[in-house]
Amino acid sequence: MHSLLSFNEAEFVSQTESLLALRPQIEKVADRLVDEGYDNVLLVGAGGTYAQMWPYEHLARRTSLLPVRAAVAAELVVSGDARIGERTAAVFTSVSGTTEDSLSAIEYCRSRGAHTIAFTGIADSPIAQSADVTLLSEPKAWPFDVQLLLFLGRLLSRRGEFEGYERLAGELAGLPRILVDVARQAEPVARAFADAHKDNDYHFLIGGGNLWGFTYLYSMCILEEMQWLRTTRVHSAEFFHGSLELLEADTSVIVFQGEDETRALTDRAEAFAKRVSKDVTVFDTRDYALEGISAEFRGLLAPLVLDTVMDRVSKHLERARDHSLDLRRYYRVMDY
Repeated sequence: MHSLLSFNEAEFVSQTESLLALRPQIEKVADRLVDEGYDNVLLVGAGGTYAQMWPYEHLARRTSLLPVRAAVAAELVVSGDARIGERTAAVFTSVSGTTEDSLSAIEYCRSRGAHTIAFTGIADSPIAQSADVTLLSEPKAWPFDVQLLLFLGRLLSRRGEFEGYERLAGELAGLPRILVDVARQAEPVARAFADAHKDNDYHFLIGGGNLWGFTYLYSMCILEEMQWLRTTRVHSAEFFHGSLELLEADTSVIVFQGEDETRALTDRAEAFAKRVSKDVTVFDTRDYALEGISAEFRGLLAPLVLDTVMDRVSKHLERARDHSLDLRRYYRVMDY
């Protein structure tokens, strides 16, 4: 079996296990919020961590009467939110634990009486030290979907708004093996995509539902920030309201397809894109077995599955384009 490019399987499995090991702590926090009558939840992030909140705002909006919203950390501090108060739970995520916008937002939320909860992997980081409750994974564990799904799942389950949470949480125990299988299956697809597109300087990305956040993240944080490529990103439901005019026969179109109720919207956008462009690549979570995950929960795992798939693509773009994913010109390089 071929080894995967720039993939430390032991580290990947260990990090994913460290996320799953947080389940008892996450459930304790969620239970406390329900028992003590917290009545609104803010999911606060910056850049990629903001985008990673969107699937869970989306989940809550579809299934719950509890006000749950994703917020941009820097905007929250200057614009405020009239709902923030002593019955607000504000959730933060940070790999480094040092993101200044998020740190300022924690201080702002605490000043308004909110209960702040942080997920990170660095115990002595400013964000870990500033939040009321910090739940620690192994360093550099990513993405935060496991923690957010367990947190929202438990919270909504306790409110009678999420059926089957215990089964879902139990099935997630198989994630380390499942995601390694996903990575292995995606490797040849990723290699082929990177080799075919190494000279493309522009990509058009489409996604919807609980994959819209990932579409935004991959466009902005990976292709733009880490590869200095130009992109357009559009929600599949909004595809026919402007951005489609940018399509040409040779436009590289990347479609992220999941398994929630918005799948038909993405299908529609994909079908049109293929009428114009001869270079449409579809990354579809249906292509992956996810052995041990019930059909009813597969859609919830779409962001996690595609994060694993597209990590393979990123590593092969780095190779094919000879452009390090760690190279920056401005981000955390210059003052701003």
